[in-house]
Amino acid sequence: MRITYKRFCYVAIFLYCVFSCYALYSVFFRAPKVTHVHKVVKSSQLHRLLSPRGNQGGGSRVSANKIEDEWNPWEEDEKSAQDLHVKIIEKYQKSLQKNQPSPPTKTELSVQIWGKAAIGLYLWQHILGGPLEPVDVTAPWREGKIREGSIDLSFITGPAVVPGYFSVESENVVLVLNGREEAKISFAVQWLYYTKTLIESHKLKHLAVVLLGNEQCNNDWIRPYLKKKWRDCGSSFCCL
Repeated sequence: MRITYKRFCYVAIFLYCVFSCYALYSVFFRAPKVTHVHKVVKSSQLHRLLSPRGNQGGGSRVSANKIEDEWNPWEEDEKSAQDLHVKIIEKYQKSLQKNQPSPPTKTELSVQIWGKAAIGLYLWQHILGGPLEPVDVTAPWREGKIREGSIDLSFITGPAVVPGYFSVESENVVLVLNGREEAKISFAVQWLYYTKTLIESHKLKHLAVVLLGNEQCNNDWIRPYLKKKWRDCGSSFCCL
């Protein structure tokens, strides 16, 4: 069917009338659509009404509960960011507390062990678990230190440890002696007299003796040096 110029004009006029009617309906009769941006703008206007300047003119007050009910499009994101910030701070504080060195424990007792028998090495290395330097067993002087709670323990041994030729570093001493043979007994007696001199000069307060005794229990030679007999020495005795 052939479209004439007159019919084309009629169709154009009809479409113009239809769009004009739709525009009039949208402007005057259709309810306006509220977007998220409108809600944010409305919320800001309500905050202005609650401000002192907004209330000077005697306008109506809007309750705080109504303001809190207004939807905030960024509320969830702000809350998540705040929670993440708090978690990071707590984790950082815990790491600081974990890496912070604990204050050193106050030393309540210091004990020095003098090893003049092979059993002294067993006492120090295997029972107390202390280190020993140098590791060379033929060294003339060997020593070590450990700390057990508030007690400082030190150990010295070797041929260079001779009465009167080393420094006494503690008022509490454990003396390890060998009393299995006559030669060892005479050597042990020299050490007992040396410790008696230190106690009399107030360089020692407490003395304990660890003795490797005779297999037949012939250890009566130590009796004169025990605490009951030698009261001013203040020594105790352990026979092995």
